[in-house]
Amino acid sequence: MIKVVVGHSEDVEALDCITEVLEQCGKELGELIPQAGLLYNAIHMDHQIVLDTIMDAFPNLELIGCTTDGEISSILGCVEDSITLILFYSDTLEIMAGMGKCLSLNPLQTAIDAVGQAEEKMTNKSTFCITLAESVTVGGVSVINALKSRLGDEFPIFGGLAADQWSMKKTYQFYKREILTDTILVLLFSGNIIFSSGLASGWTPIGHKKKTTKVDHNIVYEVDQEPILDFYNRYVGGDYKRVPTEYPLAVFPNENSEKYYIRSPYTFNEKDRSVTFFGDVPENVVVQLVSGSIEKMSMASESALKEAIEAYKGNKPEAALVFTCSARKAILGLKVDKEYHYLQKNMPDHFPICGFYTYGEICPLENGRESYFHNGTIAVLLIGEE
Repeated sequence: MIKVVVGHSEDVEALDCITEVLEQCGKELGELIPQAGLLYNAIHMDHQIVLDTIMDAFPNLELIGCTTDGEISSILGCVEDSITLILFYSDTLEIMAGMGKCLSLNPLQTAIDAVGQAEEKMTNKSTFCITLAESVTVGGVSVINALKSRLGDEFPIFGGLAADQWSMKKTYQFYKREILTDTILVLLFSGNIIFSSGLASGWTPIGHKKKTTKVDHNIVYEVDQEPILDFYNRYVGGDYKRVPTEYPLAVFPNENSEKYYIRSPYTFNEKDRSVTFFGDVPENVVVQLVSGSIEKMSMASESALKEAIEAYKGNKPEAALVFTCSARKAILGLKVDKEYHYLQKNMPDHFPICGFYTYGEICPLENGRESYFHNGTIAVLLIGEE
């Protein structure tokens, strides 16, 4: 048996807020004691009060969480300045948390520490991983590469990077009662669990494909031996402010791939004609500009959910976890609720949905394949029991 419950409140006082969240969860749990949880918190909340209240209620809870750019649930939809919590109970599954500190100094060792801490508490081999991690001090590609080095290239990894409502100064990660920064967190699942994922962005490739020919991590200098800024100029005519919201970059992992991940640009260097992106771009890979619309972006949540439903092998999932980009929220603006609407309308009433707006998403491009770090994308993870 697996039981998943969600609580969500936007009360302005931290204690009142988390108390309401726990009351909502308690009504659904009854006498059941949850094993694990994911907490998504507004940046300004009194995090210690929130964590202590949760852990006082459930002292053995395997809890991880982070700050966000907005919270999502089946209770309130898409909101800001709130707390949402999803709790997992099962009498057949193992769900264990782990934490690794000083992520920016040594991503690989930090990932080893986090995964090792969780695995020490497990009796069975883990099936998939949910990760929440720092975003300001380290890049998302470093996070996913470190985890893949420890777990394996095709081990299923899902999650998102912590956010701070676009301040880009300091995010927080939560492990049980601890408030942390520069940290990677994992929640490992094992047992007879069924899961599937879907991924969509609403961005459509346009123009000719190019190959990156000069790159330094997240700084792209040239495509097809041409300065990338000159390449962009043919589309935007020097109006670079349009680029992040209108013309991100699709990156194809290999030349034969039809699937791609998104890289969003954020600075443009007139001197060396380079563009810096919110994530590393490999050298010698195929790239292509993408374009989209508000409607296509909001409908991407439906596309991601349908992909996950089609791949789901069980009778019915018990919950949906959502990781969606803060840039999508900024672009959608007042229409951000449509993203949740397209999710909710395809699921039964009161179906548990929980997630947050991230500074980068982690999800496979295809079910059963390697996980990647994404920008400007929504990822949906369905979970249930055999």
